[in-house]
Amino acid sequence: MESPRPTTALPGPAHPQAATPTTVAAGLLVPVLAVLGVLSSYYVQVIHGDWIDRQQAACRHLPLPKAEHVAGWAGLALGLSALIVCVLLARRLRRHHSARLGDTWPGLLALVGVWVDVPAILLELFMVWAMHTPDGSGPVLGDCG
Repeated sequence: MESPRPTTALPGPAHPQAATPTTVAAGLLVPVLAVLGVLSSYYVQVIHGDWIDRQQAACRHLPLPKAEHVAGWAGLALGLSALIVCVLLARRLRRHHSARLGDTWPGLLALVGVWVDVPAILLELFMVWAMHTPDGSGPVLGDCG
């Protein structure tokens, strides 16, 4: 009858085998998607400012650009995608490597990315809401005399 081998703690990560190319790619994808979502939501403001400038130059009301809607919804989709990738990475690490999300460096990177992404999702939701809400004051068309 064999006796169980004693385990010795080695310095380094608790689950080094969990840093496979798939988990590394997923861990890096979470912060990238979060940043792209914020940049896309910021771009909604840039498009809106340019639209107001064009209206003032033309001295008439212009329709809202479709690019503003695309950028707003894309920002929200990217933010939510980062959250979904992090959840799928956590499930993969738990199922295949019996490791928690914070036990590996790709998982820890994804976890930090999601903590930053959650407030960004709220910003992206606000941008979509603001995009679909009519502007009460309306753009000032300037001196069109």
